[in-house]
Amino acid sequence: MPVPIVVLKSKRAQPFFARHPWVFAGAIDRVDGTPGDGEEVDLVSAAGNLIARGLFNSQSKIRVRLYSWDAGRALDRDFFRERIERAVKLRDDLGLRGLDRGGRLVFSEADGLSGCTIDEYAGWLTIQFTALALAERQEMLADILNQLIKPRGIYVRTEKGVGALEGLDLHDGLLTGEVPPADLTIQEHGVSFLVNIAEGQKTGFYHDQRDNRLVVSRLAKGRSVLDAFSYTGGFGLHAANAGAASVECVDVSESALSLGRKNAELNGLTQLTFTKADVFRHLDSLVQSQRQFGVVVLDPPKFARSRGSIPEAMRGYRQLLKQALKLSEPGGYVAFCCCSGLITPEMLTELISQVAGEERRDVQILERRGAAPDHPVSASCLESAYLKCFILRVS
Repeated sequence: MPVPIVVLKSKRAQPFFARHPWVFAGAIDRVDGTPGDGEEVDLVSAAGNLIARGLFNSQSKIRVRLYSWDAGRALDRDFFRERIERAVKLRDDLGLRGLDRGGRLVFSEADGLSGCTIDEYAGWLTIQFTALALAERQEMLADILNQLIKPRGIYVRTEKGVGALEGLDLHDGLLTGEVPPADLTIQEHGVSFLVNIAEGQKTGFYHDQRDNRLVVSRLAKGRSVLDAFSYTGGFGLHAANAGAASVECVDVSESALSLGRKNAELNGLTQLTFTKADVFRHLDSLVQSQRQFGVVVLDPPKFARSRGSIPEAMRGYRQLLKQALKLSEPGGYVAFCCCSGLITPEMLTELISQVAGEERRDVQILERRGAAPDHPVSASCLESAYLKCFILRVS
């Protein structure tokens, strides 16, 4: 059967010849044929030149997600197996996998599988779909993973709001295999972490900050540390393990803090405290009481979910950074993180410069870091470079 054809408007083809995977509805002139949601389509330029093959979704602003630039290549089981094999080989080549370790196995667009993220946790997998077409293929993908990885179980995690954006009707739950245990534990740079696959944020753990946590911990020996938006204590636990004098972890989620306390006990670390509070208000109270720390970590959730929310997000980052500089002792360090893909490193660099001047502090940018290597950046989809981590010294 002929594959339906999606025809672009004039002068809209260049990004897709350059292999960007998202075709928004506004770039499309017409659709020749009647593709169902989740079905294969060919994308062609206004001049009729074949560009790529993708999967269609009339319910999404991303009307077509592109996967193959090989003419006529079917998006079948063999295709998806090859993509998953390639992603797994990269993590194997980098030495990032192990029986007691966790990590990102497939990173959506960065691994050529737009709309699918897979994480590994000491024998279990979590899979998250942000594209209807791949969610419809979940049994096939699970079967491929069971053949290639042989996990003890695969658990589906959903992301808030994606159902409405994509026309998805998915729920968290076991897809295949065994239910993950409540005491599932992974090792990260010598620190043990309990992971709640079923109820933790996102896919259960933030693997992307793995190496940034280690870098910050090397600054913490003998210092007081404030870990703001601590979740289950990632930065704080590494700092304590590296010899921090004291660590205060602050988060609004009691369930995350409860797991953080268990993590501290699991690692025999006694110099941590866990505070349930609105982080902005708590930092204000610390400033008012003239507290200062040797290391301040700011790792907030995503503030900018749309271009229209960027100004408000920047105000939030500004407020946090001003608080952090006030709380930094002379010669102290700040780890300033941002996971909003719409906020660029240049925007944050300018913000650091402005706030340093406003607070009359000499600030040195020591490093501008990104996510761990199991979160690669696609050169064709720079939106995959979402995480920014600035290491600052405050005089």
